[in-house]
Amino acid sequence: MSRPPLAREAVLDAFSRILVDEGERAATMDATARGAGVSKGGLLYHFSSKSALEAALVERLERLADEDVAEIERSDEGVVAAHLRSSQNTGSPLDVTILAVSRLAQNGSDAATASLRRVRELWENSLRAHTRDETALQMVLLVSDGLYFNAVLDLNALPGPTLEGADLDALIARVVAATT
Repeated sequence: MSRPPLAREAVLDAFSRILVDEGERAATMDATARGAGVSKGGLLYHFSSKSALEAALVERLERLADEDVAEIERSDEGVVAAHLRSSQNTGSPLDVTILAVSRLAQNGSDAATASLRRVRELWENSLRAHTRDETALQMVLLVSDGLYFNAVLDLNALPGPTLEGADLDALIARVVAATT
């Protein structure tokens, strides 16, 4: 798969940052061009409208989520443990994109809402075969959600507070024991 041009990615990065830091109203085409360090014409070359920017951001989320699941499934520590460990907000491209798409969903974007649901289903489907039943699956997902929520309480402080080291290891061990 070929990588998108760097300027296009810089525009998406800027759009994401503005959405996360300032909200959807501030994420104008002009602000995005300034944030990406490109001219308005350069922005329009890649994205003809704000709707096109939003659609590309949704595509980015789904691509990054697919990559995340593939990495989790390759983990030596097991899918459940790796999924929980990846639920920390580290400020990664996936983390920022989730937050940005969430901002769009909060402002009524049906495409963003649908994308977030698809990502949730992707993670759920990845975990299903590694948990003993649906209740255990939901426990893993809810603990994962809690870890992520805790880490993003302050959207402007990326990365946010995290559970680390022995504390995280102990939590993961208990969840794995209870769900597999």
